Amino acid sequence: MAIKNATDIFREFLKNGSNRITPERFEILDAALEYNGHFSADELFIEMKKKNSRISRATVYNTLELLAQCELISTRNFGDNMKRFESNFKKQMHDHLICIECGRILEFTSKGLDKIEQQVCQDLDFLPSSYSFNIFARCKKGKNCKYYHGK
Repeated sequence: MAIKNATDIFREFLKNGSNRITPERFEILDAALEYNGHFSADELFIEMKKKNSRISRATVYNTLELLAQCELISTRNFGDNMKRFESNFKKQMHDHLICIECGRILEFTSKGLDKIEQQVCQDLDFLPSSYSFNIFARCKKGKNCKYYHGK
C-alpha cells in the first residue's frame, strides 16, 4: 500500500465526515504543515494574511480543529491558557520543555518516556494510543534569559 500524502489523508477525512472539501481548507493544511514550530490559530491566520491569503479567521479556526481530529496536527497547551498546534505529519514523536518565565519551548526525545507510557498502560489494563509529556521549568538564566519577555 502506498503511503498517503497529507492532502489525500485530509480529503478522505473530510469526505468520510461529510465535510465540505474546499480549496481554503487545503490552503490552511499547507500553511499549518509548513509552519516552523508551535502556533496559535491567530498566528497562522496572520502569517497567511502576510502572504496575501483571502482566508477568514473563522475558516482557520474551524479547519485547524478538523486537522487535529484527523491527526495531521496536534493540539498543545503549554500552561498559558493558549491553544497551540503543531504538525504531526512525518514528524518524530517528541516531548516539550517549557520555561515558565520566558515561554521558550524546547522539543526533546527520550526513549524512556515511551516505555513509561507502555508500562503504565499495561499495569492499569489500558491500550496506549498516544501521550503528551511537558516539563515546566525555569531557564537557569531567569530574567537574564535572552527569551525573557517580562512575564
